[in-house]
Amino acid sequence: MTELYSASGSKVHSHKADIFCRDETRVDWHSKALWLLREKRDRAAASIPEWEQLRQLGSELKLHTLTHLTDYLQQFEQQCQANGIVVHWAKDGQEHNQIVLNILAKHQVKRLVKSKSMLTEECHMNPFLEQHGIEVVDTDLGERIIQLAKMPPSHIVVPAIHMKKQEVGELFHQQLGTKKGESDPLYLTRAARAHLREKFLTADAAMTGVNMAIADQGAVVVCTNEGNADMGANLPKLQLHSMGIDKVVPNMDAAGVLLRTLARNATGQPVTTYSSFYRGPQQGGEMHVIIVDNGRTEMMKDKILAESLKCIRCGGCLNTCPVYRRSGGYSYNYTIPGPIGIAVGAQHDDTNSIPWACTLCGSCTYVCPTKVPLDKIIAHHRRLKAEAKTLPYGKSGYMPLVGRFMANEAMMNTSMSAARLALRVLPGSLLKPFSGAWGKYRELPVAPESSFATWYAKNRSR
Repeated sequence: MTELYSASGSKVHSHKADIFCRDETRVDWHSKALWLLREKRDRAAASIPEWEQLRQLGSELKLHTLTHLTDYLQQFEQQCQANGIVVHWAKDGQEHNQIVLNILAKHQVKRLVKSKSMLTEECHMNPFLEQHGIEVVDTDLGERIIQLAKMPPSHIVVPAIHMKKQEVGELFHQQLGTKKGESDPLYLTRAARAHLREKFLTADAAMTGVNMAIADQGAVVVCTNEGNADMGANLPKLQLHSMGIDKVVPNMDAAGVLLRTLARNATGQPVTTYSSFYRGPQQGGEMHVIIVDNGRTEMMKDKILAESLKCIRCGGCLNTCPVYRRSGGYSYNYTIPGPIGIAVGAQHDDTNSIPWACTLCGSCTYVCPTKVPLDKIIAHHRRLKAEAKTLPYGKSGYMPLVGRFMANEAMMNTSMSAARLALRVLPGSLLKPFSGAWGKYRELPVAPESSFATWYAKNRSR
């Protein structure tokens, strides 16, 4: 695992996926764990008769907000200021980190407790603050596990999904002094709780991400299952909340629609255990909201890419994606993995390979609670790469040849006939090397009796 998560960003998705796939037991376990979340999601969705109407309404709400974003952000800022909240604007991750550092330095903060925030991961905030002598403690259990292991998250909702409980037990033994060989989840959770309680009680400031920002209330919504965000925000007098410009929604009704789908689509729960609304600082304290662009405005210039900003970060697309489930989160060259990671991060991938980490099966689009057309967006990214002449190594050479080959009916039919014959008479061990990376971890198919065209010509009159 070390080779995979520490690999240079110059390595293409297929190379990193190959590293993950070397441990077939882990791959199978990883895939099944994620599919279990998908099954829970399906049961939760089926329990709501109006589920499809909620998805449609969620999509329309997000599109409406994005097309009136300036108005809603200005309203949100005004309402926050009326509530005694200090609002900051950051054009990118670097500016966001500097704003946070300035606030913490002003208050002489030495320890910051932080709940899960993919935006701060996107901005690489933790290492920046640590370089300036501030201890950053991730307080979500999964985030704390990977922080202790010195790994980035491999999933946006269950960040340590790639680790087995035995590995967590060994990590806690080394870092927290738990019993050697102990891997009972309840025991490990209690050990983490005791460890984090001391961090909460001695923290100088707290920080959370933002699931939604309600424009007409000047309030932020934070959804957790562990209560760690609330523990942090209510103990220190200084609280900070980081949000992307896409997190704003018009009002409480809009937030209510999205809250009905968020947890159901993520983990199959009716709602997260804690859905907290913050609209002002503690008495004698300070509350800061940092609103971040970091490329989002640029994405909105493209009508297709702009739809990726409808995402509410439920993680449902990762749980259903056959590529993510069997290649792992560290195979993507972006902070956010999976289909949504490709949609929002393909332009940041220096290998230009992650738009092809997808079968275009559309399962991600099918489960998305706000109907983000992820397969369409990913296909669009491929076109943009082709137009910019930044196709990954090899594709610029062989894909035009493949296109001409498949457009020639005679060549296509002849080669398929030869392939069917080869599958019937030659051993798999001889054919597998010719199937390349695709066939390395798959069984070769059983040869059909005839082509579809032959079958159709024979049976169409029946």
